[in-house]
Amino acid sequence: MVASLKVGIAGLGTVGAAVVRQIAQERAVLAARCGRPIDIVAVCARSKAKKRDLDLRKVRWADSPKALAADPEIDVFVELMGGEGDPARTAVETALRAGKSVVTANKALLARHGVALATLAEKNGVALNFEAAVGGAIPIVKTLREGMAGTSFARVYGILNGTCNYILTRMEREKLSFAECLKDAQRLGYAEADPTFDIEGHDTAQKLAIVASLAFGVRVNPAAIYVEGISSLTPEDLDAADELGYRVKLLGVAMRTDKGIEQRVHPTMVPKDSAIAQVMGVTNALSVDAEGIAPITLVGPGAGGAATASAVVADIGDVARGARAAPFGRPVAKLLTSQKLPMQRHEGGYYIRLLAHDRPGTFAAIARQLANQKISLESIVQRHKGTQPHGGDDPKSAAGPAPVILITYATTEDAVRRALKAIKKQGVIAGHPQVIRIEKN
Repeated sequence: MVASLKVGIAGLGTVGAAVVRQIAQERAVLAARCGRPIDIVAVCARSKAKKRDLDLRKVRWADSPKALAADPEIDVFVELMGGEGDPARTAVETALRAGKSVVTANKALLARHGVALATLAEKNGVALNFEAAVGGAIPIVKTLREGMAGTSFARVYGILNGTCNYILTRMEREKLSFAECLKDAQRLGYAEADPTFDIEGHDTAQKLAIVASLAFGVRVNPAAIYVEGISSLTPEDLDAADELGYRVKLLGVAMRTDKGIEQRVHPTMVPKDSAIAQVMGVTNALSVDAEGIAPITLVGPGAGGAATASAVVADIGDVARGARAAPFGRPVAKLLTSQKLPMQRHEGGYYIRLLAHDRPGTFAAIARQLANQKISLESIVQRHKGTQPHGGDDPKSAAGPAPVILITYATTEDAVRRALKAIKKQGVIAGHPQVIRIEKN
């Protein structure tokens, strides 16, 4: 009889508890699929006394994550504590050095220390699996690393943060402000009390760093990513996008260019008929443009106990089967160093919303500065003064500046910024222009 795979789990929060339940419920199925039973033999958590509705009577409690990682009786260490530093980092390093495979859902740890941890795993001949770190239940890691191992990627991009997608969905459908939607997301538990990490794009950037490494063979490096959040977006922007045939999403984009691998996170207008535009609410998605095949889009729940646990258990199953791939798709020595490409070099279409003063020469001045930067316009939409975004006129604003919306053909970020700086200098607009990049199919 084949010996069981002995598992130790550090962290019994929502995901850890769901992993324990799933392994217990699917024991027979896992044994049949993996060729051996999977047994949880040891755990650790911040509080042993906490009520968890789990049957842990046959499971040993370790004194600390590091002690669990060094336990000679476990074969695989599952890290579900989170955080880029200790105790997660030390525990994972301890397990890898002890010749134990590691399964983790910790995107922060991988974004900061992924290359070093992959080096340890490679040196000790063990697996470092992290499907749950990006996209929850969506098999993004296995698709890029194994399912499409023989494919050359041109672009990978997607919705990697459910909080932001939920907020943008509510703003669009219910014509609510960003602040209103954020408050509701916090009430429902979709956003943290301090939502900065999510809404300013940093969570998406950590996940994109991992995705870019898998797709393009670059070292995981969040510092190489341009990051911009969604807090400046207004219902007017989403209304204008809708009228023009677009929908606004916070996207993480990594693409191959003749200058290197471009990595960026920012609000993006996508065509309403694109697959990524159909993804609403807290759902995540990743679209893949690859050589010789039509675009592929993976869609599913990006968070939640059961969804994340399914990916963790799948990774444990790979260890049980003896399946092992280089963590980031190729040996660490063959990973390339990725530098942050200046956004000024980015090329594409742009949505620009200006508040233009109603006076002679305003449009001529705007057109002249755009022409000076060789920016061609696909469309121009002028809102009437005093027209409120959701109906009604405000007489107090009748004499104020009027919104003007410009959609450009492909141009460079540098050209757009130069033109806007010159337009503002001429005093023909009020406030700060709103700029949103457009991502074509």
